[in-house]
Amino acid sequence: MPELSRTQVAVCGAIAVALLFIGARAVRGEGGETTYDSYSTSDESSISVEEGGTDVVVDVTGAVQKPGVYRMPAGSRVDDAVKRAGGSTARASLDSINLAARLADGQQVVVPEEGTDAAIPGADTEEGPISLSTATAAELDTIDGIGPVTAEDIIAFRDEHGGLSSIDQLDQIPGVGPATMEALRDRLQP
Repeated sequence: MPELSRTQVAVCGAIAVALLFIGARAVRGEGGETTYDSYSTSDESSISVEEGGTDVVVDVTGAVQKPGVYRMPAGSRVDDAVKRAGGSTARASLDSINLAARLADGQQVVVPEEGTDAAIPGADTEEGPISLSTATAAELDTIDGIGPVTAEDIIAFRDEHGGLSSIDQLDQIPGVGPATMEALRDRLQP
């Protein structure tokens, strides 16, 4: 077997190091942007959000291009979920939802259409929890223990603080005490 020159050894070494670096990045999942795939659609769009936490899975529905269930990085906002679902349709009423609210695992993001009731489907008392991050005052008012004034106070607090990441934050709102919070836990989600 012929001997390799120093230049050939250096080139082979550089190639090996480059391949190891590329392989390590692939294994760790790094690379300029992180792409999160939908559970229900094959979408090649990507979203760039700082990593550092567990992912959340959200259901994006209503007036969006590609409704579906999407895995999003922790710390993502409702706006990120709408963009991940292909963006809003021309008939979307984006001013009816808080695009700056943080997403919670298992949350449903509903983008209503103009001229329709902005109520979240399934938000009545028999269907399941209401999302504090996207609920309207009318939706919150349907819950026993929350009246119209408290509903408006919750929305004002949510808008002032960039969303609600926990139901426990409700104790910072006047008129919502520990007993009310415990009664609301089954009806609300962050």
